[in-house]
Amino acid sequence: MSLATASRVLNGSTRKVADSYRVKVEAAAAQLGYTANLSAQATARGTSAVVALLVADIADPYFGQLASGVARGADEAGLVVTIAITERDPQREVSLVRALRGQRPRGLILAASRTTGPDAVGLDPELEAFQSMGGQVVMLGPAPTGIRSVAVDNVGGARALATRLRDLGYDEAIIIGAREGIQTSDDRIDGFTRGFTADGGRIRDVVRCGFTRDAGYDATETLLAGEVPTGTVIFGISDVVAIGVMSAVRDAGREVGTDIAVAGFDDIATGRDIRPGLTTAHVPLDELGYRALHATTDDDWDPEQPALPVEPVVRGSTPPRV
Repeated sequence: MSLATASRVLNGSTRKVADSYRVKVEAAAAQLGYTANLSAQATARGTSAVVALLVADIADPYFGQLASGVARGADEAGLVVTIAITERDPQREVSLVRALRGQRPRGLILAASRTTGPDAVGLDPELEAFQSMGGQVVMLGPAPTGIRSVAVDNVGGARALATRLRDLGYDEAIIIGAREGIQTSDDRIDGFTRGFTADGGRIRDVVRCGFTRDAGYDATETLLAGEVPTGTVIFGISDVVAIGVMSAVRDAGREVGTDIAVAGFDDIATGRDIRPGLTTAHVPLDELGYRALHATTDDDWDPEQPALPVEPVVRGSTPPRV
């Protein structure tokens, strides 16, 4: 058969090849131990059949559930997902984008929260260069002009969670968030503050630390060395942070729920299994990843689609206050 026919089978062309030919080509390739040269394909096509996903911390279940949605969409599109870890370091993120640009992936999904300020200098030019070579950049959350964005309603979700906690009878709250300038944390702090104080609730303190379990634990340990009255609710800006808060409350000899209430954000699976279950704001993480993948591949992708909704979920860590 012709070289063109063999090429269409081996390179995953969308052009139809008769099944009898396809079986013969695949059998010959298996016998020869042949695999396509992805670098050569990338040179010929301008991009490779790869989507790169940049996450902050692969150990964080948030990013694991997100990656599952990306992988599901990639499998349907015949693409391979490669993952790189930024460690929430803006300059590391710039370096990774530069390195990935040389590999010419079809798309680049930036899942780590966008950072503003001088630490993030250099990222936008790298993203522009990536797109000029034919790749598609997608950001989760706000994005510069010309870059596709898949949004989650962090402000609205945090506000709805805070309002629900007020309805349960909580009057005082402490927020544990990441450092200023990290967009996701800032949005969640803003939304929670608005919702909690709208009808007279009081934010006792906003502690800035990080997105990790240990950051939540250490911040809470320091807080509990002082005075934290019974009935206070501590809001961690992610479930991972909130789980650290719960551990610190227990280690201080206090009880999660009836003594110190705890709430998180994201609704990772672990939060449903611990006891008491963690009150949180549910983010459809699998759908978020799936939508981000399609934003990298779909020519008719709609940039005006609304942000994914976030809904409060009440569990035993915030029992009603009588």
